[in-house]
Amino acid sequence: MRVIFNVDVRGQGKKGELKEVSDGYARNYLLPRGLAAEATADNINTMKLKEKAKAAKLAAEKALAEENAKKLSGVQVTIRAKAGKNGKLFGAVTSQEISDALKEQFGIDIEKNKIVQNDPIKNFGSYSVKAKLGFEISGTVNVLVVEG
Repeated sequence: MRVIFNVDVRGQGKKGELKEVSDGYARNYLLPRGLAAEATADNINTMKLKEKAKAAKLAAEKALAEENAKKLSGVQVTIRAKAGKNGKLFGAVTSQEISDALKEQFGIDIEKNKIVQNDPIKNFGSYSVKAKLGFEISGTVNVLVVEG
């Protein structure tokens, strides 16, 4: 019997996969537990529509990531911070602060966990911080830390 898996079943198949399994296994285990659905023409068409929608969503997300990478190349984010006498910051500039400043100053929405800092920013000055935007696309955020 041909079935479409609704969830990952260890040793049998992955979610959304169309596979041939024995009739007894399908009728007695997979179908009653909702782990799979019988591969009727209607169910196959539904599966194909879901795959197309998923592909379109991924394409849109990739286009957004490429657009954000282009936007990042031409901007410099200014972050105001307080420091002691020798110019050393109280604390460090965090990924959250960089993310918030990008959104506030330029309208570019990048999550804080996508901003990668090799070393913490603890002094005034200009820094380049990498942003992993997904789909193997990355950009560079230019950060200027000034006294504020």
